[in-house]
Amino acid sequence: MRLSLFLFTLYVLGSLSSCVSYQELRNFEGVPLTASREEPIENNTELEIQPKDLLRVNVESVDPEAALPFNQVSQAGGNSSQASPLNIQLFQGYLVDEDGFIDLPLLGRIEAAGQTLESLQFLVRGRLREYLRDPVVNVRFLNFKVTILGEVGMPGIVTMPNSRVTILDAIGMAGDLTPYANRDNILIVREKEGVRSYQRISLQDDDIFNSEYYYLKQNDVIYVDPIRARTATVSDPAQRLLAYLGPIISIASSVVLTLLISK
Repeated sequence: MRLSLFLFTLYVLGSLSSCVSYQELRNFEGVPLTASREEPIENNTELEIQPKDLLRVNVESVDPEAALPFNQVSQAGGNSSQASPLNIQLFQGYLVDEDGFIDLPLLGRIEAAGQTLESLQFLVRGRLREYLRDPVVNVRFLNFKVTILGEVGMPGIVTMPNSRVTILDAIGMAGDLTPYANRDNILIVREKEGVRSYQRISLQDDDIFNSEYYYLKQNDVIYVDPIRARTATVSDPAQRLLAYLGPIISIASSVVLTLLISK
């Protein structure tokens, strides 16, 4: 009798410690599990350049020597092999100033803010035709980054390799959500043209794929709220202990109960 009571107590403790429900761990509940579905992408707008963005402008031509003056050469100095990739990158980029302009060799000041990478490439290429034959221009972001905090595996600043980045990309690069992440309440803070906006989205709603916040912008901040069960594990030492021992207790009690029943 005492053994049964003890095992029952262990089972209850294990059950209480497993306080994250299956429903809270699921994402994209509206997406069909069996049937396929297709829909046009309407929210993938081109990223616009903003002041303080760092751009790399690369110019090529059928005459490589003629294109050299238009390409920025690293001024890091010293032994470049000892310079960090970040420092080299800073010297190879054009910083968009507060007024939204970059200053290119020979071409002078060009307005970059408010333009997309493609439109800036088109503008620079048009200016270069005065100096080069069949110029080819490539413009890229060097400092596209977002900050992701809260219930993720590796919170911090995430630097992206390109400008077409989704919130799922950022979460993946941050080590995915923790079991205590509130998938129904994720905050995105965005700054654009001197205005700061706040938007909360849900990963449990498939409408997220159509949200204007699905594709991230430069310097977005993502904060993943915890669920209430997380509060208990932080504030109560006993709950923290149960959170660690709960799975072990549940498995052990289940095994013992199975052996007793089989007898």
